[in-house]
Amino acid sequence: MPRNFKEELIFMLMMAGLMVLGMSIYNIYLAQGLTDGFWHEVVVGYPVALIVAMACDGFLVGPLAKMLAFKHIIPRFKATDGLQIPLTISMLMVLGMVTCMSLFGVLINGHSLSAYPKAWIFNLLLALPMQILVVGPIARAVLAKAQGPVAPAKN
Repeated sequence: MPRNFKEELIFMLMMAGLMVLGMSIYNIYLAQGLTDGFWHEVVVGYPVALIVAMACDGFLVGPLAKMLAFKHIIPRFKATDGLQIPLTISMLMVLGMVTCMSLFGVLINGHSLSAYPKAWIFNLLLALPMQILVVGPIARAVLAKAQGPVAPAKN
């Protein structure tokens, strides 16, 4: 887990960057298939989606997910070791980010809000396993490598 603001920013950029890339590819493929303009759509839409995702993560979803996790969920089940904390936070983050970014996708593409429930379900179907099985472990491994070895506990 990040130990300071700099590490938090790096970790958030890795998580958001990889998730936005994967979800952009997925959503553009669902919307138009592999057309001639597919990669152009991914490249053009990526920076805007990344900025929105970073803002949602940093100012809304991240703080809310951590507050819920540490005040209500983790203490209730005494889940304080191993992967329980990062997995709890990851699942809450995915739910919040899918909620925000599905709304962003529906609105930026000019669809009516009636498209939102389907977008939310389809995005959750990919985002949750992608976060838990691919992006989360990559980001945590990179962060752990950047943090260096953990000092042994003093007795």
